[in-house]
Amino acid sequence: MAMVYVVVGWEPARATFYGGPNGEETLQGACGYGDTIKQGYGLQTAALSTALFNDGAACGACFEIFCANDPQWCKKPAVPIKITATNFCPPNYTKTVDVWCNPPQKHFDLTLPMFLQIAYYKAGVVPVSYQRIPCVKQGGMRFYMSPSGNPYFILVLIYNVGGVGDVVAVRVKGSRTGWIPMQRNWGQNWFTSTQLKGEALSFQVTTSDGRTVESDNVVPANWNFGQTFEGKNF
Repeated sequence: MAMVYVVVGWEPARATFYGGPNGEETLQGACGYGDTIKQGYGLQTAALSTALFNDGAACGACFEIFCANDPQWCKKPAVPIKITATNFCPPNYTKTVDVWCNPPQKHFDLTLPMFLQIAYYKAGVVPVSYQRIPCVKQGGMRFYMSPSGNPYFILVLIYNVGGVGDVVAVRVKGSRTGWIPMQRNWGQNWFTSTQLKGEALSFQVTTSDGRTVESDNVVPANWNFGQTFEGKNF
């Protein structure tokens, strides 16, 4: 009798894959991270369905995923993989089959190398169990001063966030200002219309568990758009 792998206490979902065997097509995405390999996420990433993506609020969250309840296509021994949410798997309302990312379904679209760690290629789609886990990142939190911004619209991408990983609030302080709340533009891109060019910048980053990390004067006064700076981490 074939063994069925079930993880008690985890939540059910499904998983598919995208890209090629070397992780092609991992650039850009709805979280704004850009080249996830160069940014330290490697190939351990996934695009989330609408039910999990939460309009970009889930960007940066980390999950453990386990192929479950499919003895034919789940690899054995069934070992969980760990991934970071870096993209969005959009719904497709024009189809009536294979609509894995349509609400209310919970779905992970993995890079092919990660999918192949838990299931066989021919499966295409497999049932999985998943749970949130802490994000373990090397080095500090990164603040990328997006070149899409300007002195009247400062756009900052925040990535490599440890702890629970998903950022819910950001405040910035210039060397001549108090703390200014930033607004989410999309994914983990945060903006302010306050003119801060020529000022040293500090950031307070709050994650979904209510913890806040403050990186004082992490950005020097002579900063330019397109530069990345490293602060503290959770």
